[in-house]
Amino acid sequence: MKAVLLAGGLGTRLSEETTIKPKPMVEIGGRPILWHIMKTYSTYGINDFIICCGYKGYVIKEYFANYFLHMSDVTFDMRFNQMNVHCGYAEPWRVTLVDTGESTMTGGRLKRVKEHIGSETFCFTYGDGVSSVNIKQLVEFHKQQKTLATLTATQPPGRFGAICLEQEQTKITSFQEKPTGDGAWINGGYFVLEPEVIDYIADDSTVWESEPLEKLAYNEQLSAYKHDGFWQPMDTLRDKNYLEDLWKSGKAPWKVW
Repeated sequence: MKAVLLAGGLGTRLSEETTIKPKPMVEIGGRPILWHIMKTYSTYGINDFIICCGYKGYVIKEYFANYFLHMSDVTFDMRFNQMNVHCGYAEPWRVTLVDTGESTMTGGRLKRVKEHIGSETFCFTYGDGVSSVNIKQLVEFHKQQKTLATLTATQPPGRFGAICLEQEQTKITSFQEKPTGDGAWINGGYFVLEPEVIDYIADDSTVWESEPLEKLAYNEQLSAYKHDGFWQPMDTLRDKNYLEDLWKSGKAPWKVW
């Protein structure tokens, strides 16, 4: 099975990092968040990736072109123009990098990689968020539903600290840094799709989360896999620092490998 990853957005809300690199290349624990997402899929046996590049896509291409060097100890002997790699380790990945345009919308990017997808069921997700979702169970759920598309529905944590304070009360009795949200289920990405969904995409200007998903839902071809575990997008520097802290703690909830 293949996994298509969106990695072409501008990431304007994380401009502290994205002025020099695309958002999927922003690092958590010394590795791009894109790497973390790929490691999750790889844990469940999905090692064939199609990455939709756009903004500063050359940074992603250069990373994978030199991946072996990034992951290994190396000795450069300048006298003889030689390079020796020590204890090298390579992931069992096949990575196809496709330039899908800087201004192409999410649906348009998916349509542009149609020729690389083939005729089999595939996974599709964003390159800027991590989750503890069980990909194997997600795929099995999709097959049981017999719909063209399945999205992972999640309940996000609140973005701000919540306090318990009655109307006339001035002393706080409880505080929670990242409380659960308001109970609403939202699109958490991590889709499983049939190739036919690409027919729902008109052109480069099509936003995947708009007409295609709306039409799939209207035609009763969209299922929801409820994930009540960890899910966290990396939209802002605050999000990035939160994920970094979780990684440093040694208890990153998305680290299933």
